[in-house]
Amino acid sequence: MEGFYTSGQFAKKANVSIRTVRYYDKQGLLKPAGISQGGYRLYTDSDFAKLQKILSLKFLGFSLDEIRSITINDDDNDYVEESLRLQLNLIRKRIEHLKLVEQTLTETSRLVTDNQNVDWNKILHLIHITNMEKSLVEQYKDAANISIRIGLHKKYTKNPLGWFQWLYGLMEPLEGKDILELGCGNGELWLANQTRIPPDAHICLSDVSEGMIRDVEENLKEIPGDFSFEVFDCRQILKPADHYDLVAANHVLFYLSNLDGVLSQVAKILKPGGVFCCSTYGQDHMKEISGLVKEFDSRIALSEVNLYDVFGLDNGEEQLKCHFRSVEKKEYEDHLEVSDARALMEYILSCHGNQQEYLSDRYEEFREFLEKKMEKKGYIHITKQAGAFLCIK
Repeated sequence: MEGFYTSGQFAKKANVSIRTVRYYDKQGLLKPAGISQGGYRLYTDSDFAKLQKILSLKFLGFSLDEIRSITINDDDNDYVEESLRLQLNLIRKRIEHLKLVEQTLTETSRLVTDNQNVDWNKILHLIHITNMEKSLVEQYKDAANISIRIGLHKKYTKNPLGWFQWLYGLMEPLEGKDILELGCGNGELWLANQTRIPPDAHICLSDVSEGMIRDVEENLKEIPGDFSFEVFDCRQILKPADHYDLVAANHVLFYLSNLDGVLSQVAKILKPGGVFCCSTYGQDHMKEISGLVKEFDSRIALSEVNLYDVFGLDNGEEQLKCHFRSVEKKEYEDHLEVSDARALMEYILSCHGNQQEYLSDRYEEFREFLEKKMEKKGYIHITKQAGAFLCIK
């Protein structure tokens, strides 16, 4: 058939064995695009991109379960483009990492040759550098998960004013201001509002993850603006007192221990009259998703703790009032209408709970379950309950 390849043709063109193609089919990673009248599995050109991704992720050390969750939505062109970009970033980082290992090995070898003694500090440094491989892969998965969650909201939101545009609007005007963002993630707040950033605003983006900061620097390198980037834990903000006009924390505070101490530090570094803009969720946020997974398997929990219990729309004001002169709550009106079961699966698999344990060998069954839920309306309605507090020092 024109535009299709049999398993043998596909394997030959991809330079892998038929056994490999069949293995990934059996594992649910590379299902054929169709079946011929004679019963032959058929593949298309787009399947080559999927196979390339599977082989790359396998080479980079991902397990089959991880590869399965990452590749679930590969027939969505937008997703494929984003996925390949993340893949390329990871490979570039690994190249940097291997160059560092090579340099350390060369130096250690030279020291041993020259001095006939082992410099154990250098050896320990080499072990440390080599062990960074694990955190590198974890960072890729974190970045991928953030993009997946943001992507679902961007694609299926019903509010024409996106979350990041709305949040940015709360912080304006920014002209001439010194700004600090805590836990900047992938920098989406600034990417989504790049045409609105005043050239005289001084914006420092911070995150506890060194890898995330590297990603943000890359993401924003073409964006006009006076940006600086720092790696630090927002539980230890080593900044001068009365320095910033605005501090922002988008969906960050509910992850922190000793929140009271963090709020004290934020108040300290703000100028008198400065603004702290911090966002969070309410208890009904995305409640339908939790209900769906519980209905499918009651053992699944998408999060170890309810983040809104730590710092949410219902209890955040009381916590903030202890540190700021005034606190005002703003709520963002929106909901999602998700019409693609695979996109919803992708979101669920990106959560921080135990879902992989109970879904790893039931992906097809779960997808069919979600598709059945969508049959009546053509989509699943998902409540959003999010907002922000504007706090004045």
